[in-house]
Amino acid sequence: MRITLQQAAFDPGQETAGFGQGRADVGAVVTFTGLVRDDSGKMQALDIEHYPGMTERAITAIAEQAISRWSLADCLVIHRYGHLAVGEPIMMVATAARHRADAFAAAEFLMDYLKSRAPFWKKEIGPDGESWVAAKDSDEVALTRW
Repeated sequence: MRITLQQAAFDPGQETAGFGQGRADVGAVVTFTGLVRDDSGKMQALDIEHYPGMTERAITAIAEQAISRWSLADCLVIHRYGHLAVGEPIMMVATAARHRADAFAAAEFLMDYLKSRAPFWKKEIGPDGESWVAAKDSDEVALTRW
């Protein structure tokens, strides 16, 4: 398991290529890369803040839960913070399991958690100023399936 919080950009292809490599016990690897999306058509950047230590502990706890619940062979979570431009990778989840159903379910579980419960604070930057991103009801509803 690897949990990484970083300001620097990452290469999803390179991360995917190294994840699960050389494991004979894995039949499925699932990856997801989230990008900074501009829903308004006016956003220039996204600033992401977190509390070092607390955020890592929270994500590690949910990753350990996913590993146990779906018998994962491995798990990777990368999440960026700081100033990100529209279109840049913001996060990545990768799961490895014996069977694809477990790998997919665990990846979705982790993504839903990161979207709604991980302790990050996001501020959209645009030509009219800055505004904090509010929680969405749809993200809360997504958690109810777990």
